[in-house]
Amino acid sequence: MHYPERVLVTGAGLAGLRTVVSLRERGYAGRITLLGAEERPPYDRPPLSKKVLTEGVDSVGSVGSVDPSLGADFAALDVDFRPGETAESLDVGDVGDVGDAGGSGGSAGGSRAGSGGSAGGSVRTNRDKCGFDRLVIATGALPVALPGPGRQRFLRTYDDALALRAVLRPGLRLAIVGAGWIGAELATAARAAGASVTVVEAGPAPLAAAIGAAVGGLTARWYADAGVVLRTGAPVASVEVGGLALADGEWLAADEIVTAIGVRPAVGWLAGSGLALADGVVVDGGLRASLPGVYGVGDCAAFWSGRFGTRMRIEHWDTALQAPQVVAANVLGGSEVYDPVPYFWSEQFGRMLQYVGRHGAGDDLRWRGDPAEPTWTACWLSGGRLTAVLSVGRPRDMLQGRRLIAGRALVDPDRLADPATPLKSAIA
Repeated sequence: MHYPERVLVTGAGLAGLRTVVSLRERGYAGRITLLGAEERPPYDRPPLSKKVLTEGVDSVGSVGSVDPSLGADFAALDVDFRPGETAESLDVGDVGDVGDAGGSGGSAGGSRAGSGGSAGGSVRTNRDKCGFDRLVIATGALPVALPGPGRQRFLRTYDDALALRAVLRPGLRLAIVGAGWIGAELATAARAAGASVTVVEAGPAPLAAAIGAAVGGLTARWYADAGVVLRTGAPVASVEVGGLALADGEWLAADEIVTAIGVRPAVGWLAGSGLALADGVVVDGGLRASLPGVYGVGDCAAFWSGRFGTRMRIEHWDTALQAPQVVAANVLGGSEVYDPVPYFWSEQFGRMLQYVGRHGAGDDLRWRGDPAEPTWTACWLSGGRLTAVLSVGRPRDMLQGRRLIAGRALVDPDRLADPATPLKSAIA
């Protein structure tokens, strides 16, 4: 098999790092260049909204015993890692001898099946021009900002977490815009630090966009029990100096404001490249993009799921961990398919929430256990099959539910609803 001589990976988050590691694990001996927008080496993001915010910060900015670094050894991997270098434009077809990625251009094996043409091109960065024979786009996502002249913080990077941790203190009036996963985790950490916290949510309930208002609404009492003020149905008009101007004209004073209303794929630099974009880089089940030799992975990739019959872009850690194995295989000429049962977890207000699968608005909602109790599970069914599970303090339900979803087994709704019956025993 004729491997490409030069692989360029744009984005040094978990997905980018796992891509280069997977390439080496599969025996690829060619040149790999990894571009990272941040000056830091790759690190894990889940701790940022969890342990990093609740552990002490010392005078040099290290965070207690929490080290989110992924411990990449680029010398051992023989990877040209370029921190602080961001991709600015893509030119597919320009395969000249550019930058320090080295090697010759051309159409070294494994081009996109059925796309025609030769693979290769170059990426213009803020510092250089990098040539490639295969390109893996892993530029992730950027937080959505609100309008207004006031200062709004975000919680997306390690530096964001350090800066926010430094200002959390007893008596701080903190306004969090967005009662999603990150908003809830941030509220948990801020209350632990003694801050006075108000969470403002435009939707009808916490997590309404992620899991629906019927289930998300059950978490509202957790905010009250923790001493957090939750305002739902309250869209923000603008972020002002000293507080928030709500859409209904009300003013909410705040010393600090964190906006946590979601992210958008970081693909603006691909405009005009000819690459198909629609809520991210459009890729097939093998994570191949619309141009030869180009792939997308992680938060910025919208892949086709045959399992769920729809295009999906998943902004979760499990995807960034697993999908790069498929990308690496296919960069090297393979034909693997990425079609997971999505998984996500959240720690909020002393509870562990785990969600697997994907459900639609018309799916049938069934409960395992009493949602008023400390532990319970919500299950969604469609056509007699389990489509998604949200477990609160019931990890076995999540594990067994994930297997049922993967196997597309028909289930008995009555056995499924009995919390004393193992979920795996609910097969019809």
